[in-house]
Amino acid sequence: MEKISEGKTKEVFLLDNDHVLLRFKDSVTAGDGAKTDVIEGKGILNAQTSALIFRLLEREGIETHYVGMKDERTIIAKRLTMVPVEVVLRNFATGSIVKRLPISEDEVFDPPIVEFFLKDDARHDPLLNYHHMRHLKLMNEVEAKEIEEVMIKVNEVLRAIVVRLGLKLYDFKLEFGRRDGRLIVGDEITLDSMRVRDPNTGRIMDKDLYRKGYPLDQVKASYEEFLEKLRSVA
Repeated sequence: MEKISEGKTKEVFLLDNDHVLLRFKDSVTAGDGAKTDVIEGKGILNAQTSALIFRLLEREGIETHYVGMKDERTIIAKRLTMVPVEVVLRNFATGSIVKRLPISEDEVFDPPIVEFFLKDDARHDPLLNYHHMRHLKLMNEVEAKEIEEVMIKVNEVLRAIVVRLGLKLYDFKLEFGRRDGRLIVGDEITLDSMRVRDPNTGRIMDKDLYRKGYPLDQVKASYEEFLEKLRSVA
Protein backbone atom coordinates (compact mmCIF):
# COMPACT_ATOMS: atom_id res chain seq x y z
CA MET A 1 0.00 0.00 0.00
CA GLU A 2 1.03 3.58 -0.56
CA LYS A 3 2.57 5.21 2.50
CA ILE A 4 1.28 8.76 2.58
CA SER A 5 2.98 9.97 5.75
CA GLU A 6 5.11 8.89 8.68
CA GLY A 7 5.63 10.44 12.08
CA LYS A 8 7.73 9.56 15.08
CA THR A 9 5.36 6.82 16.29
CA LYS A 10 3.02 5.98 13.38
CA GLU A 11 2.95 5.27 9.66
CA VAL A 12 -0.10 6.18 7.56
CA PHE A 13 -1.04 4.15 4.48
CA LEU A 14 -3.77 4.87 1.93
CA LEU A 15 -6.44 2.16 2.05
CA ASP A 16 -8.95 3.72 -0.35
CA ASN A 17 -10.28 7.19 -1.18
CA ASP A 18 -12.06 7.46 2.16
CA HIS A 19 -9.90 5.45 4.55
CA VAL A 20 -6.33 5.10 5.78
CA LEU A 21 -4.39 2.63 7.88
CA LEU A 22 -2.55 3.90 10.96
CA ARG A 23 0.27 1.52 11.84
CA PHE A 24 1.68 2.12 15.31
CA LYS A 25 5.45 1.74 15.61
CA ASP A 26 7.40 0.54 18.64
CA SER A 27 9.28 3.81 18.97
CA VAL A 28 9.06 6.09 21.99
CA THR A 29 10.25 9.70 21.83
CA ALA A 30 10.55 12.78 24.00
CA GLY A 31 11.84 16.32 23.66
CA ASP A 32 10.42 16.83 20.15
CA GLY A 33 12.24 13.70 19.00
CA ALA A 34 15.59 14.57 20.60
CA LYS A 35 15.33 11.44 22.73
CA THR A 36 14.19 8.21 21.09
CA ASP A 37 14.18 4.48 21.81
CA VAL A 38 12.36 1.32 20.79
CA ILE A 39 10.11 -0.64 23.15
CA GLU A 40 9.18 -3.95 21.57
CA GLY A 41 5.41 -4.32 21.39
CA LYS A 42 4.64 -0.71 22.31
CA GLY A 43 2.91 -0.14 18.98
CA ILE A 44 0.50 -2.97 19.71
CA LEU A 45 -0.27 -1.57 23.16
CA ASN A 46 -0.91 1.92 21.80
CA ALA A 47 -3.03 0.76 18.86
CA GLN A 48 -5.27 -1.27 21.14
CA THR A 49 -5.47 1.46 23.79
CA SER A 50 -6.49 3.98 21.12
CA ALA A 51 -9.07 1.62 19.64
CA LEU A 52 -10.73 1.02 23.00
CA ILE A 53 -10.87 4.72 23.88
CA PHE A 54 -12.15 5.71 20.44
CA ARG A 55 -14.94 3.13 20.79
CA LEU A 56 -15.87 4.50 24.21
CA LEU A 57 -15.97 8.05 22.82
CA GLU A 58 -18.10 6.99 19.85
CA ARG A 59 -20.48 5.25 22.26
CA GLU A 60 -21.00 8.63 23.93
CA GLY A 61 -21.73 10.40 20.64
CA ILE A 62 -18.27 11.92 20.06
CA GLU A 63 -17.25 11.54 16.42
CA THR A 64 -13.76 10.19 15.76
CA HIS A 65 -11.89 8.87 12.75
CA TYR A 66 -11.94 5.31 14.12
CA VAL A 67 -13.46 2.58 11.92
CA GLY A 68 -11.93 -0.68 13.16
CA MET A 69 -8.76 -2.74 13.48
CA LYS A 70 -6.89 -4.32 10.59
CA ASP A 71 -4.48 -6.16 12.85
CA GLU A 72 -3.15 -5.87 16.38
CA ARG A 73 -1.08 -2.73 15.66
CA THR A 74 -3.02 -1.14 12.78
CA ILE A 75 -6.18 0.97 12.95
CA ILE A 76 -8.53 1.50 10.02
CA ALA A 77 -9.55 5.17 10.06
CA LYS A 78 -11.53 7.69 8.07
CA ARG A 79 -9.25 9.74 5.87
CA LEU A 80 -8.95 13.25 7.27
CA THR A 81 -7.14 16.41 6.30
CA MET A 82 -5.26 16.86 9.54
CA VAL A 83 -4.86 20.28 11.13
CA PRO A 84 -1.27 20.75 12.40
CA VAL A 85 -2.42 21.80 15.86
CA GLU A 86 -2.22 19.87 19.13
CA VAL A 87 -5.05 20.64 21.56
CA VAL A 88 -4.36 20.01 25.23
CA LEU A 89 -6.90 19.92 28.05
CA ARG A 90 -5.55 20.21 31.59
CA ASN A 91 -7.40 19.12 34.75
CA PHE A 92 -4.38 19.35 37.04
CA ALA A 93 -1.14 21.25 36.61
CA THR A 94 1.98 19.41 35.51
CA GLY A 95 4.42 19.50 32.62
CA SER A 96 5.05 22.61 30.56
CA ILE A 97 2.38 24.82 32.12
CA VAL A 98 4.16 24.93 35.48
CA LYS A 99 7.33 26.03 33.67
CA ARG A 100 5.62 28.68 31.56
CA LEU A 101 3.36 30.26 34.18
CA PRO A 102 3.28 30.96 37.94
CA ILE A 103 1.26 27.78 38.56
CA SER A 104 2.14 25.08 41.09
CA GLU A 105 2.44 21.36 40.41
CA ASP A 106 -0.89 19.57 41.01
CA GLU A 107 -2.88 22.82 41.03
CA VAL A 108 -6.52 22.12 40.16
CA PHE A 109 -8.04 23.71 37.05
CA ASP A 110 -11.79 24.14 37.51
CA PRO A 111 -12.95 24.57 34.82
CA PRO A 112 -10.23 22.76 32.87
CA ILE A 113 -7.77 24.77 30.77
CA VAL A 114 -7.66 24.16 26.99
CA GLU A 115 -4.54 25.18 25.06
CA PHE A 116 -3.57 25.08 21.37
CA PHE A 117 -0.04 24.35 20.14
CA LEU A 118 1.41 24.44 16.64
CA LYS A 119 2.81 21.05 15.57
CA ASP A 120 6.35 22.16 14.81
CA ASP A 121 9.23 20.27 16.43
CA ALA A 122 11.81 22.78 15.18
CA ARG A 123 10.02 25.55 17.12
CA HIS A 124 9.18 23.24 20.05
CA ASP A 125 5.42 23.34 19.43
CA PRO A 126 4.70 26.99 20.32
CA LEU A 127 1.50 28.04 22.08
CA LEU A 128 -1.21 29.50 19.83
CA ASN A 129 -4.22 31.73 20.38
CA TYR A 130 -7.24 32.35 18.14
CA HIS A 131 -5.48 35.23 16.35
CA HIS A 132 -2.40 33.15 15.52
CA MET A 133 -4.54 30.31 14.15
CA ARG A 134 -6.62 32.65 12.02
CA HIS A 135 -3.51 34.35 10.62
CA LEU A 136 -1.85 31.00 9.87
CA LYS A 137 -5.10 29.79 8.25
CA LEU A 138 -5.27 26.79 10.58
CA MET A 139 -8.80 27.43 11.86
CA ASN A 140 -11.09 30.33 12.63
CA GLU A 141 -12.38 31.35 16.05
CA VAL A 142 -15.72 29.56 15.61
CA GLU A 143 -13.92 26.30 14.80
CA ALA A 144 -11.55 26.75 17.74
CA LYS A 145 -14.49 27.21 20.10
CA GLU A 146 -16.17 24.12 18.65
CA ILE A 147 -12.99 22.15 19.32
CA GLU A 148 -12.92 23.45 22.90
CA GLU A 149 -16.45 22.11 23.37
CA VAL A 150 -15.41 18.71 21.99
CA MET A 151 -12.41 18.68 24.34
CA ILE A 152 -14.71 19.27 27.33
CA LYS A 153 -16.99 16.41 26.23
CA VAL A 154 -14.04 14.09 25.70
CA ASN A 155 -12.73 15.06 29.12
CA GLU A 156 -16.01 14.12 30.77
CA VAL A 157 -15.92 10.68 29.19
CA LEU A 158 -12.19 10.05 29.55
CA ARG A 159 -12.02 11.32 33.11
CA ALA A 160 -14.90 9.07 34.15
CA ILE A 161 -13.16 6.08 32.57
CA VAL A 162 -9.87 6.85 34.30
CA VAL A 163 -11.62 7.23 37.65
CA ARG A 164 -13.20 3.80 37.16
CA LEU A 165 -9.68 2.46 36.74
CA GLY A 166 -8.79 3.93 40.14
CA LEU A 167 -6.56 6.57 38.52
CA LYS A 168 -6.42 10.35 38.01
CA LEU A 169 -6.41 12.11 34.62
CA TYR A 170 -4.08 15.11 34.69
CA ASP A 171 -4.27 16.11 31.04
CA PHE A 172 -4.57 14.81 27.49
CA LYS A 173 -3.79 15.90 23.95
CA LEU A 174 -5.95 15.46 20.85
CA GLU A 175 -5.51 16.24 17.18
CA PHE A 176 -8.31 17.04 14.76
CA GLY A 177 -8.86 16.65 11.04
CA ARG A 178 -11.35 17.91 8.49
CA ARG A 179 -13.83 15.67 6.71
CA ASP A 180 -16.92 16.84 4.82
CA GLY A 181 -16.61 20.28 6.37
CA ARG A 182 -16.42 18.98 9.95
CA LEU A 183 -13.55 18.88 12.41
CA ILE A 184 -13.41 15.47 14.08
CA VAL A 185 -11.06 13.71 16.48
CA GLY A 186 -8.16 11.94 14.76
CA ASP A 187 -4.66 10.64 15.47
CA GLU A 188 -4.45 8.62 18.73
CA ILE A 189 -5.39 8.60 22.41
CA THR A 190 -2.77 6.68 24.38
CA LEU A 191 -0.42 7.04 27.32
CA ASP A 192 1.84 8.88 24.89
CA SER A 193 -0.77 11.64 24.71
CA MET A 194 -2.24 11.81 28.22
CA ARG A 195 -0.96 11.97 31.78
CA VAL A 196 -2.40 9.51 34.27
CA ARG A 197 -1.38 9.09 37.90
CA ASP A 198 -2.28 6.91 40.88
CA PRO A 199 -4.19 9.35 43.13
CA ASN A 200 -2.99 7.66 46.32
CA THR A 201 0.72 7.21 45.63
CA GLY A 202 1.33 9.69 42.78
CA ARG A 203 2.78 6.86 40.70
CA ILE A 204 3.23 7.89 37.06
CA MET A 205 1.52 5.63 34.50
CA ASP A 206 2.27 7.49 31.24
CA LYS A 207 5.08 8.63 28.95
CA ASP A 208 6.45 10.89 31.68
CA LEU A 209 8.13 7.68 32.88
CA TYR A 210 10.22 7.78 29.71
CA ARG A 211 10.73 11.55 29.87
CA LYS A 212 12.05 11.18 33.40
CA GLY A 213 14.45 8.39 32.49
CA TYR A 214 12.79 5.31 33.95
CA PRO A 215 13.88 1.93 32.47
CA LEU A 216 12.17 0.98 29.22
CA ASP A 217 10.78 -2.24 30.69
CA GLN A 218 9.08 -0.20 33.40
CA VAL A 219 7.53 2.08 30.77
CA LYS A 220 6.20 -0.95 28.89
CA ALA A 221 4.88 -2.58 32.07
CA SER A 222 2.91 0.56 32.90
CA TYR A 223 1.39 0.71 29.39
CA GLU A 224 0.44 -2.99 29.69
CA GLU A 225 -1.13 -2.43 33.10
CA PHE A 226 -3.20 0.50 31.86
CA LEU A 227 -4.47 -1.43 28.83
CA GLU A 228 -5.43 -4.40 31.02
CA LYS A 229 -7.38 -2.09 33.34
CA LEU A 230 -9.02 -0.39 30.35
CA ARG A 231 -10.16 -3.71 28.92
CA SER A 232 -11.91 -4.47 32.20
CA VAL A 233 -14.27 -1.49 31.82
CA ALA A 234 -14.57 -1.14 28.02
